[in-house]
Amino acid sequence: MTYCVAIKLDDGLVFASDSRTNAGVDQVSTYSKMHTFETEGERLFVVLTAGNLATTQAVVNRLKREMEEGVEGSFADVTHMSEAAEYLGRVNREEQEKHSEALSKSGIVAEATLIIGGQIQGEEPEIFRVYPQGNYITTSTHTPFLQIGESKYGKPILDRIITPATPLGDAARCALVSIDSTIRSNLTVGPPIEVFVYEGGSYAFEHYLCLDADNDYLHALTHAWDDNIKKAFIDLPRFDWEATKGRKKRGTLFHARASKQASKTSR
Repeated sequence: MTYCVAIKLDDGLVFASDSRTNAGVDQVSTYSKMHTFETEGERLFVVLTAGNLATTQAVVNRLKREMEEGVEGSFADVTHMSEAAEYLGRVNREEQEKHSEALSKSGIVAEATLIIGGQIQGEEPEIFRVYPQGNYITTSTHTPFLQIGESKYGKPILDRIITPATPLGDAARCALVSIDSTIRSNLTVGPPIEVFVYEGGSYAFEHYLCLDADNDYLHALTHAWDDNIKKAFIDLPRFDWEATKGRKKRGTLFHARASKQASKTSR
C-alpha cells in the first residue's frame, strides 16, 4: 500500500508521497512513488504512483522513453495538462493489459492509480487523478487536493486546513501531517517521505525534500503536531456537569432509614 497527495493552490502545487511497498509481511521494500519530467523553461510534470509495482514501473519507464524520443502525443508535445492526463491514462491502461491475463491467474491485480500534476507554458498549473481504466478527474474549489492509496487517515486534516488560498509552505506542512497521520494508523505506509513544492510559473524543481524516519525536521514537525493536538483536546469546552462540585445523581434517591420505616408499615 502507499499514500500520495497532491494539492492545487493559488500560488502553485504541492506533492507528497511515502516510499513503502508492501507485498506481504516479509516483503517490505522502499521505492520512490514520485517521478518528475521536465523540458526546461517550457513544461514540468510530476507523476505520483500507487498500485501494482510492476505496472507503475513499466508506465514510468515508458513515459520517460517516449518523452526523450519526442513521441507524438507524449509529455514532449501535449499542449494542455488535460491532454497529459489523457495520455497517462492510455499508457497506464495499455501496460495493465499486457500482463493482466497472466497475473489474474495468479490472483494478482495489475491495476495502478496515478496522480499527474504540473504546468505547460501558457497554461495554469493543474493536477489530475488517473484511474486504472484510463479516465481522470481534477480538483474543485471545495476540494483542492487529490489522494491515491491509503487516503482515509490523512484526509481529515486536509479537509480542515487546505483551501486554494493556503500558502505553499502551510500546504506542504499539512501534507506532511497528513502522511504522518496515515503512518500512525497503517504500517504499510512509511518513510522516506518525499515532498515537492512547485511555485506556479517557475518551471523548475527547486523545493524538494526527501525525509528519512530519523530526519530532524520530520521529528520536530511530528512532535509539535502531537503536543499541540493534545493541548487542543485538553482545551475543548467542558460539559456542564464537570463544573459542579458534587456528583449529580439520577433516578430515585434511596435512604436506608426510610426503607426500614416503609417495611414496618407494610407489616
